[in-house]
Amino acid sequence: MSFDPLNIFLLAVALVVFWRLRSVLGTRTGAEKPPFDLFGTRRNGPPDAGPGANRLPELAPAPANDRGDGEPSLPVWKGYAEEGSPLATALERMAESEPSFNPRTFVEGAKAAYEMIIEAYAKGDKPGLKNLLSKEVFDGFSRAIDARAAQGQRVESRFVGIDKATIQQASLVGRKASITMEFVSELISATYDKAGEVVDGDPREIRQVTDVWTFERDVGSRDPNWKLVATEAPA
Repeated sequence: MSFDPLNIFLLAVALVVFWRLRSVLGTRTGAEKPPFDLFGTRRNGPPDAGPGANRLPELAPAPANDRGDGEPSLPVWKGYAEEGSPLATALERMAESEPSFNPRTFVEGAKAAYEMIIEAYAKGDKPGLKNLLSKEVFDGFSRAIDARAAQGQRVESRFVGIDKATIQQASLVGRKASITMEFVSELISATYDKAGEVVDGDPREIRQVTDVWTFERDVGSRDPNWKLVATEAPA
């Protein structure tokens, strides 16, 4: 049997192109990460395999007080509230209404949201704020950003870190879950006028700031995100 050199050459080129495409595009393994859920409250469910595909039955979530290894887990409020307190009761009710709710995951998500909101406000980034705030809070932030711009002022802010993030209150009324957080953070912030002079803050000083923010969400909603609905000065 004879071999045509041209056919061998074309086969070699095809193999090189195939391997390069594979290395650039990669392959899907089924383990790709879903869209980021800031507060970690998205329900986990099987992907839609399309019409006619075989599906496994959805498993009911394990009870909040059962680790699944024969030993009871800690109460959902442990480390965040005192036993028998209104806060502990509210956190238990939230976990019962939505088993994916977890105070630890919520607090980590709230800290991330707090930093994002502080930085977006300093930059005057309204689109970045809109999905994190209720309409009322967004309108207030928006007016402050517009007033600052009208005066020709700009803010330079650097987030140093959060020293403390504590759940102060929680409630569940109907489907409306509400959690109030106290944040103690460190920031470097300065406001400059048109001439570039500092009119507020200090670009070289780290300030400790305390904020009390309330987040809300409809339990069972397809939207996993909580929104900031109120800000207040600490008592």
